[in-house]
Amino acid sequence: MLKIGNIEMKNPVVLAPMAGVCNSAFRLTVKEFGAGLVCAEMVSDKGIVFKNEKTLNMLYIDEREKPLSLQIFGGGKESLVEAAKFVDENTNADIIDINMGCPVPKITKCDAGAKWLLDPDKIYEMVAAVVDAVDKPVTVKMRMGWDEDHIYAVRNARAVQRAGGQAVSMHGRTRVQMYEGKANWDIIREVKQSVDIPIIGNGDVQTPQDAKRMLEETGCDGVMIGRAALGDPWMIYRTIKYLETGELMGEPSAREKIDVCLLHLDRLIGLKSEHIAVREMRKHAAWYLKGIHGNAKVRNAINECNTREDLALLLNGLVEEVEEKPLSTQVG
Repeated sequence: MLKIGNIEMKNPVVLAPMAGVCNSAFRLTVKEFGAGLVCAEMVSDKGIVFKNEKTLNMLYIDEREKPLSLQIFGGGKESLVEAAKFVDENTNADIIDINMGCPVPKITKCDAGAKWLLDPDKIYEMVAAVVDAVDKPVTVKMRMGWDEDHIYAVRNARAVQRAGGQAVSMHGRTRVQMYEGKANWDIIREVKQSVDIPIIGNGDVQTPQDAKRMLEETGCDGVMIGRAALGDPWMIYRTIKYLETGELMGEPSAREKIDVCLLHLDRLIGLKSEHIAVREMRKHAAWYLKGIHGNAKVRNAINECNTREDLALLLNGLVEEVEEKPLSTQVG
């Protein structure tokens, strides 16, 4: 079973920390489908240090989400340590994760995210400083390297372990690849064999079968699911069931999808104003609609919705046109 420091998970299936997506409303919805661990979207260390209101709102955690990992990013040791201490003392997060994988230029230009991958010594120094400053377990999410010429995955993971980090989530792509191309699972296996702390594999896990294969081929302790869970928290449930029993559960019906989509929306409205929540929910609604027959005609209309009532009428109207049956038959 996956265990990070003194935090024990019910299963090895982990929701990835996706920027602009993994707020409390989404995390809680995924947690209810059984995820062993959910990860919050990355939060700026400087935003925390300067008490930016929007940033501090991102630190909200519903007790029902736990265990939860809260991710911070930054390029300077002083601000990163100060932010970590704030999270340690003022939130109910179970784990503090440091982002060393974000490939976006506005993050790497600040010497944060994937920029760390070029310097194992900096990784050791930064992680050690955070570990010394907090009581919660400290973990790191990283990519395998900056580009094909700078793949220091094993050295970087060893630096995390030496610094007192309790686990590493390893995405099998370089920074240059962004989210394109194929994830390299061989690197994840090499990292797992080179350290004693838990390794969580990440990259190209799109089906329950992929998750099982990653665990078997790499020997990793946990499997991280990101984009495959967007609009499809059933992917989490189906993966857990498949790992536990070998049974491949059926896909949800159109009605099930829309019911969960609206539950997700209501939770988002509880976090933010209805106007902001509905605007944010547009992309999620489009993801929930995937696989529903006839969804094309409402996808554009979603972007015109400004109230909960508008969105609910649109989505429920589509479901009423669809025959109520699973999108695929259940396979035993």
